[in-house]
Order: sequence, then structure tokens, then C-alpha cells
Amino acid sequence: MEFTQDTMDALAIDEALIVQKIAAEIGIRETQVRAVIDLVNEGCTVPFIARYRKEKHGSLDEMQIRDSDRLFKSHKNLEERRLEIARGIFAQGKLSESLYDAVMSALTLTALEDLWAPFKKKKKTRGMIAIERGLEALADAMLTLDDTAFEKKAEEFIKINDDNPELSVPTAEDAIAGAKDIIAERTAQDSANRKAVYDLYMATGSIVSKGIGDEEKQKTSTYQMYWDYTEPLNQIKPHRILAINRGEREEALEVTVNVDVDAAVEMLQKRQTINNAYHADAIKDGVVRLLSPAVVREIRSDETDKADEHGIGIFSENLRNLLMTQPIKGSRVLGVDPGIRTGTKCAALDETGKYLGSFLIKQVADVSGSYEALKAAIKKYDIQVVAVGNGTGSPEVRELVSRVISENYPDVRYTVVDESGASVYSASDIAREEFPDLDLTIRGAVSMGRRLQDPLAELVKIDPKAIGVGLYQHDVNQKKLSDMLDEVVGSVVNKVGVNLNTASSSLLKYVSGITPATAKKIVAYRDANGKITSRDDLKKVSGLGPKTFEQCAGFLKIPESGEPLDNTWVHPENYEAARELFAVIKSGGEVSGELKKKLEEKYGIGETTISDIAEELKKPNRDPRDDYPAPIMQKGVVQFEDLKPGMKVTGKIKNVVDFGAFVDLGLHETGLIHISELSDNFVKEPMEIVKVGDVKEFTILALDPDRKRISLSLKSDAASRALNPPEAKSGDKGNGKTPHEKKPNGSAKRAVVVKALSKNADGTRQKNDGKNRQSSGAKTGGVRNDGMTYNPFADLLKNR
Repeated sequence: MEFTQDTMDALAIDEALIVQKIAAEIGIRETQVRAVIDLVNEGCTVPFIARYRKEKHGSLDEMQIRDSDRLFKSHKNLEERRLEIARGIFAQGKLSESLYDAVMSALTLTALEDLWAPFKKKKKTRGMIAIERGLEALADAMLTLDDTAFEKKAEEFIKINDDNPELSVPTAEDAIAGAKDIIAERTAQDSANRKAVYDLYMATGSIVSKGIGDEEKQKTSTYQMYWDYTEPLNQIKPHRILAINRGEREEALEVTVNVDVDAAVEMLQKRQTINNAYHADAIKDGVVRLLSPAVVREIRSDETDKADEHGIGIFSENLRNLLMTQPIKGSRVLGVDPGIRTGTKCAALDETGKYLGSFLIKQVADVSGSYEALKAAIKKYDIQVVAVGNGTGSPEVRELVSRVISENYPDVRYTVVDESGASVYSASDIAREEFPDLDLTIRGAVSMGRRLQDPLAELVKIDPKAIGVGLYQHDVNQKKLSDMLDEVVGSVVNKVGVNLNTASSSLLKYVSGITPATAKKIVAYRDANGKITSRDDLKKVSGLGPKTFEQCAGFLKIPESGEPLDNTWVHPENYEAARELFAVIKSGGEVSGELKKKLEEKYGIGETTISDIAEELKKPNRDPRDDYPAPIMQKGVVQFEDLKPGMKVTGKIKNVVDFGAFVDLGLHETGLIHISELSDNFVKEPMEIVKVGDVKEFTILALDPDRKRISLSLKSDAASRALNPPEAKSGDKGNGKTPHEKKPNGSAKRAVVVKALSKNADGTRQKNDGKNRQSSGAKTGGVRNDGMTYNPFADLLKNR
């Protein structure tokens, strides 16, 4: 095949083929994928498409719509890069047919970048130099001639170039070496070879980590479990990949990949017809020197990407469930931010979250004064619920609050609120804008109360990464994590809907079609003109054009509006049809098929949209969070010292991770339920059984008084096992092994050392210098641990 400039200019991306791939991958029709892509290109957001354009895409759910959009962009980026690389190599005059085939058949961005890498370097590869010396014809001859004939053929390529000595081929041996270099590079560039070696290494290879340091360092290391660790590549769990990568970055672990290079050489040699020893040697060189390091690099890259996706996926699902926590509506709340040295800050809020006043108590230094202050405040502000943060000093405050309530206000309740991220909010620009005259400690108390009244509206003011429901969140790709968490927050906000007249700009910016700048303009308009009384008034906001209005209007609710439909999910574009439907529903009539057909013809809308409108009008403005568990209200106070193995306790799932879940028991300490204790039946993934926000009754399985750790169970036999614990097996302690650990077998395996790589913003790989992946440096020795580090309860669970 001859490559010309016209050939390169004619190369184009086949979008139809991309759509076909996506449809097969997701399991939907090609027309549905195409519809989503067209709607996105028109400027529609995913929440808008999912709720208001069901007829166009065939009622796909939000996840299918997001996947269609994401995969299309991903595949298109890959194809654009493919064409860039083909044209780049052609521009250098080095595009051969075999190299073109390799570029056009590469399956991943990593494989493409490996093909492009030699052409980016100023230093030429050995194969490139051999081609410049005119040895490509000799390389072709190697594929057909026997040893003797090939050696004789090599003599024809001996030449001396006085003008350009680097192009000289002094001897037949030099000619043969150059030809072998060309074949070695062809072997490594062939995409079929690469895939075959990749599959072989994944099936038979293993990852090996060894600790750096002596036995004393091992005893105190966070990575004790991985000090002498081996696990098959096709079995290792995502959280172990993240742990090993972090240990390697912190220079606590040395990581290698054991692969059977000899088997790879033998496999590729069998795929060729080999007529001479030189050809066999060239293939071996291509595998050992070029292909194996590239494939192992790709494997580590892929394993890291999968671990990233898994960790980010868990964090996202945990965050989604946390944001969907049921609000405590219409209650006056006293938010309490516990402290010891500087005292405990208390802030009273009315039913809408408006700040009423604050005061300070010192529950340790002045018990009686604190008692009287709480008693007076509950009466003064007509408090119905007290929200106590779970930080330092919380047990003493809860004991005091419990006594005040039980002795004076039996109808008042109290609950414990998670403080994660409160300090981040208190010192933020958002908090300063909301409460410019309040001390940041009082802002924290306000946040405690508002988190109870409306968790979603309050938590959106905080960077999602500070909320603390992630799986090793500092180890994953930070840009991907931020993008996904923003996506989740936006999804929840648009699922719940927003009160246009009470929402902060922090909440409004997540509404479909609204940018942070537009959100601030809406708040400014509201401040200048008073409450917005209709959706049509949105059009008066500066910078809010017709497309933005179309995208956001249905998600913004206005209880104060004279138009009842402004406080429903019905989109303004369908108000006329909705009014006809409402008249029928209000009179007790049925929405018949005949009526639907009439409305379809009259207003040009589909049956699905009509059905959605009818359902909304029957149950207007229903809050989807009402289906989620309410906060646990408490009366008395329980301390760690009150707990006993076998005791039943009620708790709320705080964080779900690979090895189980962390449970808020209303104590300073967080309990852990291991995956093996979630059910009497086998559990593959913890999220099959529990999610953040679930309230369940647990059995205390074991306690570690020294480190204040609580092991829980949902199994039916947990109480009997807790009261009769098995004895520790000899040799169990401190071995740092897991049931998956295997030692490499056979001398054929070779250790290939490739550092874990992270991605640049454009998706290309770079050496991991720690800038793109952050390390929290957290240790597992403290009493507070919510799954942010590597299984902190390993010792407690070891002898079960």
C-alpha cells in the first residue's frame, strides 16, 4: 500500500462504527445512542435528557445516557489520536504498511502511545537506524531464507559510506544485526502479538511487593500486609492495587510483576514460519527487550485504571446515598459543635434554617452552667431537635443534652450528626458570605443543625472529597474523582429538585443548565427584587437565555407561585397539556387512552410524557428522599465502656468499602462490619446488602479496648459466636498474608519492574511523581478510621 498526502487527508473517524460499538457495550439500540449524542450536541444536559426527552431516546435511564455520552467521547478521542499518530509518522516519512496496520488496529490509548513513542524521541531506535542503512529488504529476506542463504544474502548489504559513516554497514554481521532489530520492532508493534502477550501475562502473571526496610520498620508499617506479598494478576482486588501503588510511591514497597517471558517468546515463535535461527532470535529480542516491558506497563496502567474506577465508583455511590438522606423538615434545631479546650458552640435555627442566635458552653469545666444554658436555649428558641456533632468532646455533650431533655423537655429529641467536612465549610468563602459577622466556630454549629434539616442543601457547600465516604480517595486519579463526584451531586440535586427562593448559589450551580456564574446572578436578582414568583420571571435574570431556561426550569420549584404547576416537575413547555390533565384528575376522572391520544395530537407530545405528567399531578412535588431512612433519634447515652460482645446495637451505615462497612453507633468510635459478617449467605460486594444511610440492628461480635475498635455482625449466629470466641490459631499473628497469597512457581517466570503510572489531563501516561495522585499519609494506629486507609481492623478480624 502506497501512502500519499491524499491518503492521509482522506482518513476520517467513522462515527457510525463508534455508535455501533457503544450500543453493543451498553446493550441498547444504536438509534438510542445516536439520539443521546444528538441531544448532547444540541446543548442538553443529562438530567434534562433523562427526565424530559424520553420519547427521543426510548426511556433510557440516567446511567445509560451518561454512559452513551462518556463512551462516545472516549472512543472519539481514541480515534482522533489514532489519526494524529498515523499522520505524524507519515510526516516523518517513516510510515510502513506494517506500522500503519499496527496503528489502525491498536485497541487502547496506551498501545497507540507506545507505537508513537519512538517517533517523539530525538534518539532513533535501532530498527529505525537499520532501515536508514537500507537493511529493510534483508529483514524481509529473513522471513523466507534458511540460515546459509540468509548469511550469504547479508553479504550483499555490506557498504561503506564515507560521506555519512553512520549509514555504513561494515560487515555481514552488522547487516544481520540490523535486520534482526527491524524484525524485533515489527514483532513488538504488531497489535495481535501485543494482545496475545497481554492475555498470557494476565492469565499467568502475578504482582509481587516487598517491604523496604528492616523488621522494626515492618512492625510499624501501614503496609505490613504487603511486606512479602504475591497475588495473581487476574485475582488481585482493586483496593490492593491502590494500596500497593501507594506503598510504592511512598518508597515503602518495591513492586515487580512476575511474568512468563519464555512462554511468550515460544508462543510468538509458533505463530510464525521460522526458517532460520536469526528469525527466532529476533522474535525473542522483540519480546524480551521491547514487548514485555510495554505490556507489563500497560497491565499496571490498566489495573490502576480499574482500581481507580472501582474506588471512585464506591465513593460516588456512598456520596449519592448520603446526599439522599431524609431531611428533618419543619423542625427548630439546635446545632451543637462539641469542643473541650475552647468550649462547645451552639447555634439555634428556625424551621427554614435561619440563624436565630448562639452561645457557648463548657461541658467539662462548668457542668451546671452548661446545663442551665442548654435548658434556657431550648425554651427560648422553642427547639424541637438537638443535633450534636460526633467530634472531640461529643460524649460529654450528649450526656449533658440527654439529661437536660429527660429532666425538662420529654418531647425534644437529639441525634448525632457526622462532622466530616464541617471545618472545611466553616473556613470557606461560602460560609463567610453567608455569615460574615459570625466566628467560624459558630458557623460550624450552624452547619451541624442544617445538616439535619436538609443534608443535601448543606453538604453541597463542601468539596465532596472532604465529606469522608470514599475508598482510599487520596490514591485515585484526582481529576476523575472530582469530575465523577460533581456528576453525582448534580444527579442528586436534579433528582430532588430545588426551591428557587431558598436555594444558595452552591446548590443552584448543580441544577441542569445553570453555571456557577448564572447561579450567583439568580441569587443577586432574588436579593434585589425579592422572591421570584413564577418560572417565567427566570427569563428576567441577566444572562439566562432561552436554552438555559429550557434546561433548568423544570428542576426549579416555586411554592409561592400563583401557578400551581410551577411547584411541580411539569416542564413549562407542557403546561397547556398539564392543565387539561389536571382538570380531569382533580374531578376524579381517569386518564384514558383516548385522552392521551387527543393530547398527543393536540400538543405534539408523546404518551410517555403524558403519563409522567399525570403521575406528577396525582402526587405533586413528592420528595424522593422520603424513601430513605430517617436519622436515628436518641434519648440516653452509651459509651464504649458500656458495650459488651453479644449486645444488640442500632447503627447507621456511614461508609461502604470493599471489605465491609463502617457503622455510626452514636459513639465517638466507629464500628466495622466485615463483608463476611453481612449475611448468613455469601456476599460478593458489600453494596449488595448495605448502603450509606441504612439503619440496622447489629450484634457486637468483638471489642478491642486498647484501640477502641468495634466489630459488628448481621449474622444470625453472631451472639453465640461473640460469647464463645474461637481461640487464636498458632502462627496466625503478624504473618501479613491473605488467603489469596501465592508464591511464584517455576523458574520460567521473570520479574519485570515497571513503576505505577498516572495520567496527564489529556489521558496520556506520565511517571508518577505524586503530583497527580495525592497521599494522605494516614496511619492506622488511631481510634478514628472510616475506611480511608488499608483495612484497619485486620488484627481484630484475624482470628475469626
